[in-house]
Amino acid sequence: MAAFTYKAVDKTGASTSGLIEASSPTAARQELRARALLPLSVEPTRKGGLGAVSIFRKTRSRGIGGRALTVVTRQLATLIGAGVRIEDALKTVADQASSPRVASLMLTLRADVLDGQGLAPALDAHPHVFGAFYRASVKAGETSGRLGDVMDHLADFVETRSKNQQTVQLALLYPAILALVSLGVIVALLVYVVPDIVKVFTSRGAELPLLTRSLISISDFVASYGLIVLAIVIGMITLAGWLLQRPAMRLMFDRWTARAWPMRHFVLKSNATQFAGTLATLTVSRVPLSEALEASSDTIANRFIRAKAQAVGARVREGTALSKAMHQAAVFPPLLVAMVASGEAGGTLGASLTRAAADQARDLDALVAALVALVEPAVLLLMGGVVMLLVLSILLPIVNLNNLVI
Repeated sequence: MAAFTYKAVDKTGASTSGLIEASSPTAARQELRARALLPLSVEPTRKGGLGAVSIFRKTRSRGIGGRALTVVTRQLATLIGAGVRIEDALKTVADQASSPRVASLMLTLRADVLDGQGLAPALDAHPHVFGAFYRASVKAGETSGRLGDVMDHLADFVETRSKNQQTVQLALLYPAILALVSLGVIVALLVYVVPDIVKVFTSRGAELPLLTRSLISISDFVASYGLIVLAIVIGMITLAGWLLQRPAMRLMFDRWTARAWPMRHFVLKSNATQFAGTLATLTVSRVPLSEALEASSDTIANRFIRAKAQAVGARVREGTALSKAMHQAAVFPPLLVAMVASGEAGGTLGASLTRAAADQARDLDALVAALVALVEPAVLLLMGGVVMLLVLSILLPIVNLNNLVI
């Protein structure tokens, strides 16, 4: 069976479109006629049974959104955990989908599965929808025969991640708006207001205070070269983004962020939390440790730390204890290494990893909450300081007005 997108008209001449499953385009047209619809176009969602076309290209480029991915993952986890076959679970999710893009995605995955692929290879064709962690977890679950358990843990992870992202976005929304509005007001004052006000004082022929003269220089510079500076900044950001797409440059940047003092703690903490959470999920689901380490390493965003984690997996396969290998990598928090050592000694590695992952996640959430909480007062202080300097630069000549020589 394959999925097709169609456009048709009914007996009243009203246009309709949607998705339909059939063995061929001819069978799809026959099915539409059986529904009293006149088919205008019937196109496969996959070319030749595989490559994506038309509607699905949009799905790949834009994804399906965090909320939709959360719902889909939870539905699949529930159905697969209940013993429903993968292809039937995908069909059920497609039938219940509220978005045509989600339905198209599920039917395309189902067609891949019916063609003989596993769920993990089918997901690999859509990296813009399913991230590396998602695909690696499903692959490990299929390989170990514990897909239901892995999907259940994966659904919890996706839900938690979506909730945290929404919390951070909402927390940063007000400071971002405040910063933009304040910046716009400051630029408007420098370009349009300050020059006219300062002319009143300079016309008296006296020397203005240093702060006022500095403000006039900044105002002249913004008025003359502001757009050029803005274009240069945008160009530098674009160039930096292009360079970071090069593997060698990205590795150098990731190594720097993992070692530089201002970002080291946060980068190591966030990546260790990701690694520990994935490893705990797969270990509790009875995925072999070597496969769990490989899948967990693939989910680490920082390429420098990812290479270190992959080296940990290689040492474990050679017979080194996991805690010792993690200690030698020197990129994991000591508490996490100690918890792993405790679990290895007591034969409860899965439970220890789960507790360690939960502790790391709580620490990371507290760190993120503290950083987010500091953003708003920092923006207020910064913008307030700039406005204070603007006001002082205008008030100082007024205070000294009686001393100005005509």
